[in-house]
Amino acid sequence: MIYILKNAWPILLGMMLLMAGNGLQGTLLGLRGAIEGFSPTTMSIIMSGYFLGLLAGSYSTPELIRRVGHVRVFAALGSLISAAFILYAAIPDPIVWAVMRVLVGFSFAGVYVVAESWLNAAATNETRGQALSAYVIVQMVGIVAAQVLLNFADVGGYTLFVLMSVMVSISFMPILLSTTTAPVFHASKRMSLKELYIVSPLGCVGIFLLGGIFAILFGMASVYGTEAGLSIREISIFVGLIYLSGLIWQYPIGWISDRMDRRVLIMVLTGAGSVAVLVGLLFAECRIVLYILSFIVGGVSNPLYSLIIAYTNDYLEPDDMASASGGLIFISGIGSVSMPLLVGWAMTRFGPNTYFIFLAVLLGSIAGYAAYRTTRRAPTPVDQTSGYAAVLPQASPIAVEVAQEVAIEMALEDE
Repeated sequence: MIYILKNAWPILLGMMLLMAGNGLQGTLLGLRGAIEGFSPTTMSIIMSGYFLGLLAGSYSTPELIRRVGHVRVFAALGSLISAAFILYAAIPDPIVWAVMRVLVGFSFAGVYVVAESWLNAAATNETRGQALSAYVIVQMVGIVAAQVLLNFADVGGYTLFVLMSVMVSISFMPILLSTTTAPVFHASKRMSLKELYIVSPLGCVGIFLLGGIFAILFGMASVYGTEAGLSIREISIFVGLIYLSGLIWQYPIGWISDRMDRRVLIMVLTGAGSVAVLVGLLFAECRIVLYILSFIVGGVSNPLYSLIIAYTNDYLEPDDMASASGGLIFISGIGSVSMPLLVGWAMTRFGPNTYFIFLAVLLGSIAGYAAYRTTRRAPTPVDQTSGYAAVLPQASPIAVEVAQEVAIEMALEDE
């Protein structure tokens, strides 16, 4: 880890600031949208735009990089993000916000691809897993820190939007001034969705539903908070706990997953999370219970992404793992775009508690399908499973492929 911190600290610092700006954006827009009188349905359309842009950018950025190079792409997309953050406050119009969210999502996808390429280039085969772990930690720290910043300025003013823009602008300085050489970008050929489903039905269904869960948590949590009457301080705690618990639970769940049937672990985690949310919903008026729900849902959902990827890898040959990552990201992206729209409509029509009902249903659906899949084929012996490598749902294809490379190296070492 010392090697990674010494050689990649500019990239890690830059990504922490970048994620702080991005984390502040998602929560702040939910709060400001309520002040502007936007309904949950309107906000769901705005929030979904980010994931639509993220999905498009993940597959368009490689071509941009090939044409003009990493540095130009990174600087151009970073400038676009910084400008969009200011325009949110300058033009509080739902159509403008929706367009800005698509552009911001597209730009962040490109920034992730470039930064993760640099981070991968800064690591060796022996330190790649440590680099990925450090990357996950700084991302989570950035998002959690962003929630604290909400309490230091008026959400109805310009200050927080300017702060977001400044953090994003500053984040590029340590990365662009780094001595790390820009790497040559290589994208793996993507496995077809049909092939991927045949290999792992649970992987495909689970990653689709999980994409929806992540989008609801990342995009609609602050919208729920405003509709439920939470104060800014309470919303910052509520959202912060989602990511803090994800960081805390990531590695224990990974350790357990390497020692048991991963289908059973997926079923237990999501089933327990679904039941806990439904039971807790009866007492959600109590803020402590609400925070506990946030901690449980975040702790289950964030590590689940890595767990489903690891499970899918159990049925792939090492040579096919990297090619499967593109399909998994695409399936997750479709879920991310569609689910917030349903939640926003339901919150407008039936009230804010449908936010948790949707989360419970999605978690329960994963648990039910995982239980069904345990009856369809025998489990992979624990000593033949692939390694668990932590990666977050918002990761670009680069980070997922790096996670796959780590898993491949673990598999080859086991052989």
